[in-house]
Amino acid sequence: MTSLAAGPIAGIARGMRDLVRAESGECERLRTLTPAVVEKMWATGLMQLLNPVEAGGLEPSLSEMIETWIEMAWQDGSFGWIGIANLPSSFAAAAYLPDGGFAEVFTAHDNRVTMGGQFFPNGQGTAVQGGFRLSGSWSFGSGIGHAQYVAAGFLPMDDGEMRWISEGVPDMQVAVLPRGEVTFNDGWHVQGLKGTGSYDYSVEDVFVPVDRTFPLFTRAPLRGSSPATRMGMMPVTAAGHASWALGVAKSMLDDVQELAATKYRMSDMASLASRPTFQKGLAHHVAAWRAARLLVLDAFTTAEAAVAAGEDLTPTLRADMRVAAVYATDVARQCAEWAHLAAGTTAIREGTRFERAFRDIYTGTQHAFISEKVAIDAAQIWLGLIEDQFGL
Repeated sequence: MTSLAAGPIAGIARGMRDLVRAESGECERLRTLTPAVVEKMWATGLMQLLNPVEAGGLEPSLSEMIETWIEMAWQDGSFGWIGIANLPSSFAAAAYLPDGGFAEVFTAHDNRVTMGGQFFPNGQGTAVQGGFRLSGSWSFGSGIGHAQYVAAGFLPMDDGEMRWISEGVPDMQVAVLPRGEVTFNDGWHVQGLKGTGSYDYSVEDVFVPVDRTFPLFTRAPLRGSSPATRMGMMPVTAAGHASWALGVAKSMLDDVQELAATKYRMSDMASLASRPTFQKGLAHHVAAWRAARLLVLDAFTTAEAAVAAGEDLTPTLRADMRVAAVYATDVARQCAEWAHLAAGTTAIREGTRFERAFRDIYTGTQHAFISEKVAIDAAQIWLGLIEDQFGL
């Protein structure tokens, strides 16, 4: 199959393989990453990789990040999910926070800032002098089990009324909260992605200075020079979701291919590898996986190149990226299902990478960010039925 982690950026993640394999079971037991994995992410530079240079990052291209995220998810679904949760969260805060907030969150901590959370505006922030009084509750705050700052999306309120950017488009902001100001309501007892520390959380009437907030859909960076900073959170998040699904599916395809030489089904004298039906299935699903990966790379690098050349990130380019992410997720799920069936009882052994990956893929692909509504919105743009959908 297509090789993983061929470049120097993705190679940073490749150096985590042995530790992640050794710690994956303990991460599941703790329901968040172990300290050993988090520390290694910092030691290798992986945790801050996506950040603007001013926040200690390398500002990799989206294609480099896609390969990095695929590599991380190939190692372990929870580890990969942390890659698409913690890294984009700190990337966004570092790029878009006002100078005062950047100094408080990043500079004051020598850029060693782990951040996670939920960006959807499930909170309300009453506007007061110098900031907001924030209240709300958020579910599935990915990566907050080991994060020192928590992101929380909210709707600004002026005298009890929502702010509007334009007709039908409310103002949506993101608050960056120190861990100590957040109440964690640990409901993270789930089928898969157990090691991600994706707790529910809430705040009640917490003051957030305006310098620790930024617009959810901004594409106007205050720091960083990579095209990704001028593309905004939605494309970066979409690239992460596509890559994650591809990585987990690839782990299952690789594992079933390795298993095939020694796997004999009951009452079958031929190995799995020698069965024509398995050979046909493997060829089909590996080809489908490769095609989905190439679609993702094409959609995201095309948009990235346009932005790098000073062009607008058009609704069509945004739709193309989001559809690529949805399609890659669908293909990945199909590949995982086939690999699981082909592996037979080997796939159901509790605690194996195969079994864990299957649980993870069917948990991660439930995310609303890659739902069928996204594909429908994108198709309506292609058809000219709508000019834009601000959430893409």
